[in-house]
Amino acid sequence: MAAGSDATSEGRLMATEPNSTTKLTQSYVHGAATTPLIGQTLGAHFDAAAARWADDLALVVRQQDIRWTYRELARRVDDLAAGLLALGLKTGDRIGIWSPNNAEWVITQFATAKAGLILVNINPAYRLAEIEYALNKVGCKALITADSFKTSDYVGMLRELAPELDRCAPGALVAKRLPSLSAVIRIGDDERPGMFRFDDVMRAGTETHHRQLLDIGPKLQFDDPINIQFTSGTTGAPKGATLTHHNILNNGFFIGEAQRLSPADRVCIPVPLYHCFGMVLGNLACVTHGAAMIYPGEGFDPLAVLETVEAERCTALYGVPTMFIAELGHPDFKNFDLSSLRTGIMAGSPCPIEVMRRCISEMNMSEVTIAYGMTETSPVSFQTSYDDPLERRVGTVGRIHPHVEVKIVDGEGRIVPPGTAGELCTRGYSVMLGYWDDAERTAEAIDRARWMHTGDLATLDEDGYCNIVGRLKDMVIRGGENVYPREIEEFLYRHPKVADVQVVGVPDVKYGEELCAWIKLKPGETADAEEIRAFCQGQIAHYKIPRYVRFVDAFPMTVTGKVQKFLMRAETVRELGLSEQKTA
Repeated sequence: MAAGSDATSEGRLMATEPNSTTKLTQSYVHGAATTPLIGQTLGAHFDAAAARWADDLALVVRQQDIRWTYRELARRVDDLAAGLLALGLKTGDRIGIWSPNNAEWVITQFATAKAGLILVNINPAYRLAEIEYALNKVGCKALITADSFKTSDYVGMLRELAPELDRCAPGALVAKRLPSLSAVIRIGDDERPGMFRFDDVMRAGTETHHRQLLDIGPKLQFDDPINIQFTSGTTGAPKGATLTHHNILNNGFFIGEAQRLSPADRVCIPVPLYHCFGMVLGNLACVTHGAAMIYPGEGFDPLAVLETVEAERCTALYGVPTMFIAELGHPDFKNFDLSSLRTGIMAGSPCPIEVMRRCISEMNMSEVTIAYGMTETSPVSFQTSYDDPLERRVGTVGRIHPHVEVKIVDGEGRIVPPGTAGELCTRGYSVMLGYWDDAERTAEAIDRARWMHTGDLATLDEDGYCNIVGRLKDMVIRGGENVYPREIEEFLYRHPKVADVQVVGVPDVKYGEELCAWIKLKPGETADAEEIRAFCQGQIAHYKIPRYVRFVDAFPMTVTGKVQKFLMRAETVRELGLSEQKTA
């Protein structure tokens, strides 16, 4: 049976009630719940939701002037799923999507699930080296791509990587640098050599392919992989977190429960769909509750968000802290009627306490929640609830999600007492299958008891509320994007003048954190910051390009030769006159 609007937040409350009366004696919590997990595939659940709420509003895409009911969305999903089968794609094949937010993205999300394909989310900011790596790492057989977005010319980059596109028939690509890729599907009206048009694929499915689709559904299992999301790696190359139907469908449902979503809700989703924030917290929380998905634009624009919330009478709004800061700081902010807002989610990076308070008082988001998690856990493990005391809602990341376990451990793996900082480990339905084709790094992240080691330092108080206090790893979170310095270092090592490089994160008022590269040049070489940044342009995503560059003769080291990044960070903060931000 499809879970929906008449499923209340009872499961969410039952999961946390024991912690409100029984004080923790160790830093371990279990989200025991009366609401069961959903035992369906995403395709089966989507079909049930579309039948149940057929005439209710499902999707609004402002820049495309689209307003579809669940019935209209479902018809398009089936058409694309049948069309993908017509191209010869088979269960288990990987298909990438490289696009900003649009209707085609959400159609693809559910169509691939119904066809038994594994959707590979590709960051719209990726450039040549990154897209080449991603497509080859997981062996994408097909790619759905937008034409361009902002400064990214997707088609141009694909033609540079695969010049064979210009002389092959659509679906018959044989490219030296992209050996697995055979079909490129372009979102747009005009034709391009070697590429299918998205709309033509939607029309390609015959009655036979639609019948084939009906045969595939019952054979799919909810533990099958459905989605690969790339996360930056501490050892250089990004890792492909592999998620199942069970992972993301259930996480989306309980995220919606925490917000008390129903078919009456309209959720404004300005966060990118390629990320779990958009496709799970956004799309799946809506579909599991019959709510409407509202996209204010291809990418984030504070004015477009404010206009959309007012025009569509949105009841929920999502964003990373920098998005809410931009909306609150817009010169026309006070001219918009945001009285329809009730709830929403702030997540993706540490949430400044004052910003959270302003969302409640100035944006009418009286039930706004903070969520914490990671891509590898589908993603949410902790979330504040609408009925948590205000100080808990603005000062913590809430309590454990239903059906999830968390423990906080010391360096020897022992559970620590409440209030003591240690590494946050999580276990349960939400933990990924592993990193695609990377058993070694999977084993480093998930131990034999299936605990996912997050690398985050956290505390649990006696009532089970969690605070994230730091990171064991040196990950940088810039505007909601996870950036691992080692990946940037590996790239900068390619520069012919660079002998050694270390990258650290430093505080930033707008983005939370920015990157600073400490560079040791080869003997006799000279360079400036602009040369280093120019070397990065077009090769790595814009948010990975260091804002600050320092040229040094040596790095602070321990006696055993380990680089002391905390000293580098402190010195950079002092020299640049930066200030730490108080966060929840």
